[in-house]
Amino acid sequence: MNEHFYKVIVEPQEEGGFTGFVPKLPGCVTEGETYEETIANLKEAITLYLETLNARQGRVIFDDTHMAEVSVSL
Repeated sequence: MNEHFYKVIVEPQEEGGFTGFVPKLPGCVTEGETYEETIANLKEAITLYLETLNARQGRVIFDDTHMAEVSVSL
């Protein structure tokens, strides 16, 4: 079994908890009460997403996204 890496974004919510999503996998979104729970839920969501995609279409999407952080002065 090969290990693949996906970029994820985790955002705190005003009402508490976190929402996480995977930009490369449209609709792959989850939530958690803590950051750690959200990361664990993302791993499960990614696995299920890719297993379903592979079963239905016989393919897997790999993440080739490059991310950078930039700063601006205001």
